[in-house]
Amino acid sequence: MTEAVAHRGDPYHHRENTLPSVRSALLKGADVVEVDVRLTSAGEPVLLHDPTLERLWGSPDPVTSLTSDALFKLTDGQVPSLADALGELAGHERGRMLLDLTEPAQAAPALAAARESALGDRVYYCGGPAAMRELRGLDQDVEIALTWTTSALPGKGLLAEIQPRWLNLRFGLIDAPLVAWCHGRHLKVAAWTADWERSMGRLARLGVDAVTSNRLTALQRVLRADAARRAGRTGR
Repeated sequence: MTEAVAHRGDPYHHRENTLPSVRSALLKGADVVEVDVRLTSAGEPVLLHDPTLERLWGSPDPVTSLTSDALFKLTDGQVPSLADALGELAGHERGRMLLDLTEPAQAAPALAAARESALGDRVYYCGGPAAMRELRGLDQDVEIALTWTTSALPGKGLLAEIQPRWLNLRFGLIDAPLVAWCHGRHLKVAAWTADWERSMGRLARLGVDAVTSNRLTALQRVLRADAARRAGRTGR
């Protein structure tokens, strides 16, 4: 069955990339909670998508220019450390966390926090080639979802170097030949970010392995319907 990936937690009900958002997604039974990683001025990994606080907190300060104390004050403590987010995951029996890395410098601190959490394969990573290449160089066993944004598929050399388990694609790029291409190379297919039920259903019927959405409850409903459809077809 296709996995339901909660994009930045449960952002329709709680502010994205916060502990309440992560907690809500886990309580609703998300298979995976995807979060974004940024670094403070001291190199501490925290949960935030944007490079600045402008969109969510009205401050133009780049995260990389702020200490953790300054970040806490500017956001009323709502931007959690990666360690705290992983602690939230540890408090739930099921579910995994997908750490989205945008820069190579984020790889080592994120990996260190994950190792400290002792959550093992409940934590994995996505990002573009540069960040994932850095991550692979640090850990030969870590699970990687290589984020890809063009219709020109990655070459053999890049796949051999990064050794991803997943190809993580914009949902509009995915069609039946692409799914077949990935599965023929033992790559799982992840789609992001589908918020319309029609798109979710199309992806499920194509046989993708995971769909990322801001609308977790809607995605779960669509995936249950698709699983029931498949079960009914198999039972005939």
